[in-house]
Amino acid sequence: MTSTETRNGQAPGPEGDDGIPVKMLNDRILVRLGEAEGERRSSGGILIPATAQVGKRLAWAQVFAVGPNVRSIESGDKVLFNPEDRYEVEVRGTDYLILRERDIHAVAADRLDEGSTGLYL
Repeated sequence: MTSTETRNGQAPGPEGDDGIPVKMLNDRILVRLGEAEGERRSSGGILIPATAQVGKRLAWAQVFAVGPNVRSIESGDKVLFNPEDRYEVEVRGTDYLILRERDIHAVAADRLDEGSTGLYL
């Protein structure tokens, strides 16, 4: 963990509207989606427009803060989740999502061991 990351739920970047640091509670996770997905290409090179209907597509997001009861995720990780299971919040003009740890399907991080299943039991 670097000096800018914390395990106690304190977010290094987001601050409340009055400049007070945000602390996540319980098993909550504060994440931010990457750039808005527009057109994309399939592995075969077919262009898929942004307006194409894709059923049940999961999304990746960057973790900015975690609550004290989160066991498998740390600030800086990338997480895979269902975009329909989320709460949105705006902090100082930046949009974030609040998720629960149980709603996360996968975690991507350099700290994970190669060959690790990532199973949460």
